[in-house]
Amino acid sequence: MPTETSPPKRGRKPKQPAPVEPVQTTEQIVRIPLTELHPFPDHPYGIREDQAMQDTTDSVKQNGVVVPAIVRPRAEGGYEIVAGHRRKLASEQAGFTDMPCIIRNLTDDEAIIQLVDSNAQREDVLPSERAKAYKMRLEAIKRTAGRPRKDLSENAPNNSANFRSDDEVGNVDGISGDTVRNIISLTNLVPELMQMVDDKKISLTPAYQIAALTEPEQRLLLETIDSEQATPSVSQAQRMRRLSQSGELNEDNMLQIMMEQKKPQDFSISIPLNKLRKYFPKSYSPEKMEETIFKLLDQWLKQRQRRQER
Repeated sequence: MPTETSPPKRGRKPKQPAPVEPVQTTEQIVRIPLTELHPFPDHPYGIREDQAMQDTTDSVKQNGVVVPAIVRPRAEGGYEIVAGHRRKLASEQAGFTDMPCIIRNLTDDEAIIQLVDSNAQREDVLPSERAKAYKMRLEAIKRTAGRPRKDLSENAPNNSANFRSDDEVGNVDGISGDTVRNIISLTNLVPELMQMVDDKKISLTPAYQIAALTEPEQRLLLETIDSEQATPSVSQAQRMRRLSQSGELNEDNMLQIMMEQKKPQDFSISIPLNKLRKYFPKSYSPEKMEETIFKLLDQWLKQRQRRQER
């Protein structure tokens, strides 16, 4: 009689585990006509006809759309694109009439979160686009989360006392909640200043400070930038923000701040005579041209001084 330590009988095979059944999913890839695909309302990301877009179109021409778009049904008919706006344009430019899509029944907030997350790793996103996208995602998360349940532990990682919604937004891009709040603050900029940030005429750090100014103060800053032909540094923007918070920011002290001399540089200006000729009569000598230029500069200086005295 075999004991517990007896070897198994010859010829007996160890019992094999039952085969694992593949997980079934209800999602299917379907080809949808491009005419039935509509942009997401208030889509935060623009589509620019740049080199990256051209590369995408060339890839679609050669290989088709490799990664299906994510869409959701529209109440008006057709489908709303959640992820895949650039792929749709590339398909149109490549001459296709449809593209592969995955249809998902998403709520508005679920769609917003997925839309922003799907664009999180793009490098060509403008500051204005990122600010709007983060704001949309933050608001969607807050609506989705609601109030924390009473049975949650005080130290639960997603408890509102220990885990903020802006931290969750930042996790997508690996940034802090403080950075998310700074980026979202850019949505408070008037369009002209926001465009200057997008154009890299104003860097992000001073832009975060400027965003705290009121709209009339921002309009005044635009006039001052135009008259001084200079944008505020970080320290200048910080001082304007402090004055705004104390209710003391006005045209005079804003102009005084913006007129401060930056680090002095020694330079000279030399303008070729042939470039100046088109602005003066042919009879003007170089000396007469120089005299006229300084008269015009004197008039411009007086206009500035009168503006400061108002």
